[in-house]
Amino acid sequence: MNFPAKLLGNNVVTKASSLLRHRGISIRHVVFAFALSIALLVLYFNYFRRTGYSFPIDVMHYAPVTPEVWTDRSFQVRDAFLHAYHGYERFAFPNDELRPLSNTSINNFNGWAVTAVDSLDTMHMMGLEQEYKRAMTAVHDTNFTLPANTRVPFFETVIRQLGGLLSAYALTNDDILRIRADQLGTILAPAFRTASGFPKYGVNTVRGTSDGPLVGSLAEIASYQMEYAYLGKITGKKEHVDRATTATRNFVNADLRQHGGMYPMFWNISSGQAKDAHLSVGAASDSAHEYILKQYLMTARKDKANLEMYLRFTSHVLNNLMYISPNRHLLYVTDSKLYRTGNRPTHNFEHLSCFLPGLLALGAHTLPLNNLEEVGLNFTALADDLLPKQKLGYEALASFDLKDLHLWAAEGLAQTCYLTYADQPTGLGPDIINMLSGGSRPEILWMDAMQDWRTSGRIGPPPGVGDKHPWVGDRTPRNAREREMAYAMRDYYVKNADYQLRPETVESLYILYRVTGDVKWRHRGWDIFQAIEKEAKTPSGYAIIDKVDTYNPQPLDAMPSFFLAETLKYLYLLFQQDDLVPLDKWVFNTEAHPFPVFEWTEEEKEAYGVL
Repeated sequence: MNFPAKLLGNNVVTKASSLLRHRGISIRHVVFAFALSIALLVLYFNYFRRTGYSFPIDVMHYAPVTPEVWTDRSFQVRDAFLHAYHGYERFAFPNDELRPLSNTSINNFNGWAVTAVDSLDTMHMMGLEQEYKRAMTAVHDTNFTLPANTRVPFFETVIRQLGGLLSAYALTNDDILRIRADQLGTILAPAFRTASGFPKYGVNTVRGTSDGPLVGSLAEIASYQMEYAYLGKITGKKEHVDRATTATRNFVNADLRQHGGMYPMFWNISSGQAKDAHLSVGAASDSAHEYILKQYLMTARKDKANLEMYLRFTSHVLNNLMYISPNRHLLYVTDSKLYRTGNRPTHNFEHLSCFLPGLLALGAHTLPLNNLEEVGLNFTALADDLLPKQKLGYEALASFDLKDLHLWAAEGLAQTCYLTYADQPTGLGPDIINMLSGGSRPEILWMDAMQDWRTSGRIGPPPGVGDKHPWVGDRTPRNAREREMAYAMRDYYVKNADYQLRPETVESLYILYRVTGDVKWRHRGWDIFQAIEKEAKTPSGYAIIDKVDTYNPQPLDAMPSFFLAETLKYLYLLFQQDDLVPLDKWVFNTEAHPFPVFEWTEEEKEAYGVL
């Protein structure tokens, strides 16, 4: 009684005591409640808050940046490229890749200087003439042979080395690049000697034979159309064009009714038919989906079959593979697998899948999605040979402006891709996360949420699209309880904590900036570049980073060629004021090598049997 009396004054205490007694509450109760409150606050600030999450930055309001600053930032990316490439030249050239911790080299892609060839067009765009000249020595000296007991991996060699040669030729018109591309494309041709025409995994360049399993992943059997079509265009060789058309022919003839018109992950190379029901836009599938649209765009939008396949693919993804997380309402794309109870989503979200927002934005930018009749297509009729449930999905999509819908999906997905970086203490994105789902939390399909939003009057931004803050913990979770708390607050847990210097997120930020003009995509790219500089830079290059979700990240001894060919290229183009690679005139392959849009002449159409 004395402590409150001294603190509040006797009169106040007397009146308060009378009132409290009238309500059946004694001063002792008040003192106990006060002490309990203090104890809870101390407990919160000394334990719970340390594992809590906060909004460290306001990602919705960046300070204005002048054009000169953006140009300077592009030069900082160029400096990063020079740092990485000079380290490769010093310690690894003419081998394939640099090990940036041990300063040694590795030949994991044939030993044909893949980092140099993969980076030719990046050097040309950045105006790095001396580095480009030195890299060209590898082009002049390469004879594309290997020891008799080894094989060339078809897929990686096509996208990195054949793509690098073709893109550099398109930018410079240097004939040695066309000659080398023709030689390499011919050396790889034995891969196509299968009953279906789908390529096998590898080629022995000495014996001229191919080998590999009879089941191939979607990405490996259908990510060469752009390279071989453009190679056929610049060489005038029908055999190259024929190889480019095999994937389209097989997909047109494949029975995809059970898969909603989307291509599954694994295929029988002999029959040309799908082998499983695993549907994904991530690893082992991604680039094949990408090439459907890009082949159509590169050949001047003449092949309606590719356009129809792209629309079926994206429609199935929008209706069946895109979800909203329960708390933060993050939009994400996942894969589905066939279980005894039917196809079920895994709720894994891969960094590799972050190419999809860029692809959707590119499609929204280049296709007449809100008026497909002008290219002779009836959108809902594309579902005529699909299952009844799938037809209803097309009707749901058709209730929106399709261009708006694709762009909303692109923006929401790109935001989630960025947040997986911004949520981490390192600022770098993990390779795979698993989204919160199951239990008492219902799975929320994005299109179901979109229909609710539409019927309720379209109040606010579409589900999963409005800007959101990152959640960053102020320490690494120390036990299972803290990990569960982080899982609940972020709406996901980190399944693979590697940042592999991948390009997919910055690729999508670049395309979205060029399509929408919204500067926030630039700012987010700058956030990522700063994190790369802080966490991944070594004295000789840049390293893959493990444990990006902790305050103790670990560098790994690898610097993939795609970091120079793709990641730094897209960042440089994102910050450049000039649009160096207009999206209506150039099309990037899956390794960020730009090919020019071209149209077949009447003579070529007749000779090659193309549209």
